[in-house]
Amino acid sequence: MKTVSELAGWGPLQGDVAFFKTELEQSSAIPIPIPGIEGESGVSLTSGFRAGLLYPLALSPNANPEMSRINDRFQLGGPTDVRGFRLSGLGPRDGPDAVGGDVYAAAGASLLLPLPRVGKEKPLRFQAFVNGGRLLALQNPQREGAMTGDEVRQGMKDTIAELGNGLPSMSAGVGLVYAHPVARFELNFSLPLVLRKGEEGRKGLQFGIGINFL
Repeated sequence: MKTVSELAGWGPLQGDVAFFKTELEQSSAIPIPIPGIEGESGVSLTSGFRAGLLYPLALSPNANPEMSRINDRFQLGGPTDVRGFRLSGLGPRDGPDAVGGDVYAAAGASLLLPLPRVGKEKPLRFQAFVNGGRLLALQNPQREGAMTGDEVRQGMKDTIAELGNGLPSMSAGVGLVYAHPVARFELNFSLPLVLRKGEEGRKGLQFGIGINFL
């Protein structure tokens, strides 16, 4: 489990933006024994969960909180988190452009199996996965500009509640995973299962390189 928090522009920190930004990440891996195979089978079930929140703050005691800027917001979608969607394919958009969100939650599960004739000692696995998530902007009738402190609190409550309204954007697929000591490589075939209006799915092959995967 890992959590990262950022505080900007509050009190003596100064600056031209003020917010509290925090993320929580949890992952687990469970080995699965196979009858007839002595010792470790090399089969495992992994799961992961990520969530984040960006809370606007006021730059001074008498000022109202300013809405978040695009470069500070969260992005979601792509080969290292919600597979089966284009990079930053989830969440609010301005025409064809992803503008990010202030609240998100995403989860995934993968079944990893050794490849025949390769052996469980090798870092190459076949995987079958399902993952999904939602990325939302802070609910505000006027996206740009300032809100009062009470409006921010109520807007954040409404946005968090909206995360559980309906199914998240979801996908499933199969692929190959190579766990190199430096980075993890994945080549997957993904199929979007739930696609919300405006979001960009990606059916077919998707290649990802990274350290942290959902």
